[in-house]
Amino acid sequence: MIDMNEKDACNPLLLKNQLCFPLYASARKIVAAYTPFLKEIGLTYAQYVTMMVLWEEKAITMRDLGERLYLDSGTLTPVLKKLESMGYVKRYRKPDDERVVVVEITPDGIALRDKALEVPHAMGCLVNRKGPLFTPEEVEDLKKKLYRIIHSLEG
Repeated sequence: MIDMNEKDACNPLLLKNQLCFPLYASARKIVAAYTPFLKEIGLTYAQYVTMMVLWEEKAITMRDLGERLYLDSGTLTPVLKKLESMGYVKRYRKPDDERVVVVEITPDGIALRDKALEVPHAMGCLVNRKGPLFTPEEVEDLKKKLYRIIHSLEG
């Protein structure tokens, strides 16, 4: 006879048995926690991660930016339009290949980086306010595991 705990452990439709749900809930909580810090610098989370790539690359094709952020052009275009209207990026077509759109950071976008420097520290303090959540090694291990999931689900 199977007891209820064994039966529950095998039930694929119990929320507590899902890996996807704590990942989803964590992502939502993390983005919500970022919101007040990002509001201070006038960015949404999607705009922030886009700017992070541009602070690193300075100029990047829209295709490569989408790949880096795991976003399709339909999702990325409104983010870039808003960042462009804010004066942080400019978009243009490559002269030698009109099909390729390049996104380039502007001087105002570069200056925004200084304001954003406090965001990672503030988030770290928030996450660890009750004591260290993970060791640096655990953080690296978790990131590797999450990227393994991402890569396994890529087309």
